[in-house]
Amino acid sequence: MKLVYLVLDGVADRPQDYTTSLERAQTPALDSIAKSSRCGLMYTIGKGIAPESDAAVFSILGYDPHKEYTGRGPIEAVGAGLDFREGYEVAFRANFATVDPATGRLIDRRCGRTLRSDEAKELAKAVDGMDLGKYDGYARVVATVGHRAVVVIGSRSYRLSDQVSNTDPAYEKKGYISVAKKEFEPYIAEAKPLEDTEEARRTAELVNIFTRKVIEVLDKHPVNEKRRKENLLPANAIIMRDSGGRLPRVKPINQLFGRSFAAVAEMPVEIGIARILGMDVANVPPPSEDKEKDYEERLTATLSLLESHDVVYVHLKGPDEPGHDGDFDAKTRAIELIDKYFVTPLLDEINPEETAVLVTADHATPWTVKAHTDDPVPVALMVYGLKPDKGIRRFTEKMCAKGSLGVIEHGWLLLPKVFSIIREAEEKKGQHP
Repeated sequence: MKLVYLVLDGVADRPQDYTTSLERAQTPALDSIAKSSRCGLMYTIGKGIAPESDAAVFSILGYDPHKEYTGRGPIEAVGAGLDFREGYEVAFRANFATVDPATGRLIDRRCGRTLRSDEAKELAKAVDGMDLGKYDGYARVVATVGHRAVVVIGSRSYRLSDQVSNTDPAYEKKGYISVAKKEFEPYIAEAKPLEDTEEARRTAELVNIFTRKVIEVLDKHPVNEKRRKENLLPANAIIMRDSGGRLPRVKPINQLFGRSFAAVAEMPVEIGIARILGMDVANVPPPSEDKEKDYEERLTATLSLLESHDVVYVHLKGPDEPGHDGDFDAKTRAIELIDKYFVTPLLDEINPEETAVLVTADHATPWTVKAHTDDPVPVALMVYGLKPDKGIRRFTEKMCAKGSLGVIEHGWLLLPKVFSIIREAEEKKGQHP
């Protein structure tokens, strides 16, 4: 039996506090899956950890990020098509941001989410290849989607270390996992060494030089002068987090589970993870305002990959951004669009006797919190031939909490459980031809 593994980015809220986006949304297709499923809840890394998408996705694909993860920077670099020299280059996930150049006060970490990808690419060109003036240092900068970017800090002759803190004040680096802070000072943070080595001190110094030079270059850039005239926030700074100096060295996912995997992913981080794990990756355009077209393209890619692979992992960004923006109506609408334009036609196209469906999230992004939290996310697994849980009528946090899967304490435990259930169904089918 094949599997469509659908991840709705940040879809979960906090059901104990209010009506959630999933409860408010009209989702007949997702509800149909839940009614036919075994359901539960899952902590995507672990209770008490509010994860970023990178470590969470790594976890829900079967890998313990505490043991096998090396930071989001390298993952994003691979997703953006960059390579880097281990020992002499360190990769970071970055945001173009808005800062008061006189005081260093951070006005908006994402330029109001209005920075277009073409504008970001022009700004990246202005600072890509920057000479940092010390330690033979330089910076490579690649814009990815919207305000997002990848920065590689390197040295031609000195060794560097990825053990440096974030300059993005909203996230704290704990090992190689960044955790969202509940509160933070609205200033670009100074990069600091996280170990007592010359390599770490050198890297932190280069990062801080880069941060200052970027503001000098970008503040008066023509793209930003134009944005100011249009009453848009300038993208005059770059904030960085999740440093990493090497790629994870893990068993390929096809070997880990004995099944062939493919991925339909929209953002560089998910694309990077899929490539590192050895998955075939569909080439789909970045998300646009035309969601009907977006989801039609992603559905076409999913069905095509399903013909030649056992598992197709589909990661859809939709609900996460309005969760960060605290926009309940927009998050609800994002869920409804996925249900209408992706899940409904998916169920029409697949043969349920041959293809199981797993639906979950990589983390919660409650619209009341405007950030990732450690709240558990709903899980629904629809497998033909297995009796579904009783009394579950909708794909929501509260409903899935009643399911027989119970609470999955760590994301990396999900797929082993799923494949065990699928094998159970296949054995029953073999006994009753």
